[in-house]
Parts: sequence; C-alpha cells; structure tokens
Amino acid sequence: MNPILSVQGLSVQFGALKAVNDVSFEARQGAITAVIGPNGAGKSSLFNLISGAIRPTAGSVRFDGQDVTAQPPHRLLASGLSRSFQITNLFFDLSVRENLRLAAQFLERGRGLLRPVQHSATARRRVDELLEQFDLGGKADELAGYLSHGEQRRLEIAVSLASRPRMLLLDEPTQGMSHSDTHETEALIRRLSRDHGLTILLVEHDVELVMNLSDHVVVMHQGQKLAEGRPAEVRANAAVQTAYFGEKT
Repeated sequence: MNPILSVQGLSVQFGALKAVNDVSFEARQGAITAVIGPNGAGKSSLFNLISGAIRPTAGSVRFDGQDVTAQPPHRLLASGLSRSFQITNLFFDLSVRENLRLAAQFLERGRGLLRPVQHSATARRRVDELLEQFDLGGKADELAGYLSHGEQRRLEIAVSLASRPRMLLLDEPTQGMSHSDTHETEALIRRLSRDHGLTILLVEHDVELVMNLSDHVVVMHQGQKLAEGRPAEVRANAAVQTAYFGEKT
C-alpha cells in the first residue's frame, strides 16, 4: 500500500545536541508503524517533530502528499492527523462525556458556535459512538479524574479519534499501565487498525508489545535511525541487539 506519511531527512538540534539527525522513513496507509529505541535515542523528539510540537532544523514531513512540516497541531488535525500524549492530557474535572464532546466539536467546523451545546448533533452522535466503541458508556458521567489509569489512557485515545482522523500518533500509550491494561490497549490498537482502517504511528518502550503489534518497526539510537523493517527482521538485527543489550545475542 502507498505511504500516507513520509519523513525525509528530519533533524533537530538544541545547541550542540543533535537530538534527531537525518531520519527518514515512511508509514503505509492502514498499517501500524512503531518507533523504538533505548532511553535518549531521540524517539520523543522525532515524534514531536512529526506532530508539529517542535520545528525541525532540517528535513520535511509529508502527509497524504502534502507538505505539513512544522505545521501546528490544529492544522495537522484539520488535515486528518491526530495525536495522543505521553502524559495523560485530559480535563480531569469534566466528565468522560464532556471530554469527548469538546474534542468532537471539531466536527461541527465552527457551525452553530452561538447555539447551546445540546444542538451540536454531529458532535453528540460522535460521542455516543466513541462511548460504545471504547466501552466507556458506564463511565460516561464520571469525572475523568476518577477513572483508573488504564481507563484514562483509553479515554485519551478516544478523544484523539473524536475528529475522525485518518492517522493517529500514539506517544507511549501503555506507559505506567498494569500488565492487563497493556494487553487491553494492545488489542484496542490492533482493532483500530484492522477493523477501522486507521493508520497508526506508535512510539513505545515495550519492545515485546511492538514486536507483536506492528507491521513495520523503526529503531532509533543516539538520534539516528539504526534500522527498520518487519518485526522479525528488526529483532534479528545484530546492531539492534547491541544497542539494546550491549552485546550481540
């Protein structure tokens, strides 16, 4: 399938530190692409460059054939590219339903701004869909701050999908999760790709999850791309083994 995301020669430098140095890769439409690497490899900086949080020193990002390099997140969202955050980013004093409704208002495209929120029919329908899809119906009127950590991460992914994006960027979605929550999140991500055709770019520290879940893996090391390929190819790569374990295995 054709690539929907193309990263070419992407670099960013903070003073003398080259956090990301000439990284290129592509993400195929409908596939799950994962970026992994040891601590300090440049994964988060790469993710922030792609998602528009920081401006690159060099290189480009193209989404669906359009140059979106350094575009702010709200413009990327309008193009169909949405992201979640490494640290949970919800309105904890609002209900689950209200968190979803605020995100789903994007679908109204500015229509009816002066009308009461109960008239936002498109947003309401999307909220109902997400509550069912993410099994949050029983928690709809609970404050987001009272949810378990796993439920909050699930809600955040639902919020990221409220605008019906074509590609979702997930920044360490299983961070801090229990073993069971991690497995549930893995199954959720797989369903989003398989059943809904969503393209996913995943930055993740859990190597086993990545190997089980991904169609394509990009390995970062010291700010550069060390290797890429199918999970089995990456797992067998001697340079990757050395970067992770300090020796060939």
